[in-house]
Amino acid sequence: MTEPQGGWLSESQQKTWRSYLLAKTHIEQYLEGALEDYGLSLPEYELLVRLSESPEHTIRMGELAASVGHSRSRLTHTVKRMEQAGYVVRESCASDGRGVQARMTESGYDLLKRAAPAHVDSVRRVFVDAIAPDDYAALGRAMSSVLAVAD
Repeated sequence: MTEPQGGWLSESQQKTWRSYLLAKTHIEQYLEGALEDYGLSLPEYELLVRLSESPEHTIRMGELAASVGHSRSRLTHTVKRMEQAGYVVRESCASDGRGVQARMTESGYDLLKRAAPAHVDSVRRVFVDAIAPDDYAALGRAMSSVLAVAD
């Protein structure tokens, strides 16, 4: 077995890494559970949030994919399901007619308004309130560093 660049993880690094993996799964399951009553998955909820923050609740598909961290293919499948449910419509871009944009419907906006309080409560319980303020600030800096690593 070849030695990894920078060496193997120390015991404490391995422990922290595994804690992160377990915590990520725990957080996602907790947040998903809070959205079940609304028939939404976490990715669907995040998509509605991004649309709600966009002018006229509309955004180009490529930009939407980047904002939620999905591949275009995965986003297309998610938007298709949400379109069938009546929460989103896809249409040609008004600016150039070549691209495709997603627009949240009134029904999608109503669903988001109903689901948002439960989602925020669950984020606070499993994440914000579970972390000491100093640790929360440090975590924010750490995640910014992780996001700055180039592919």
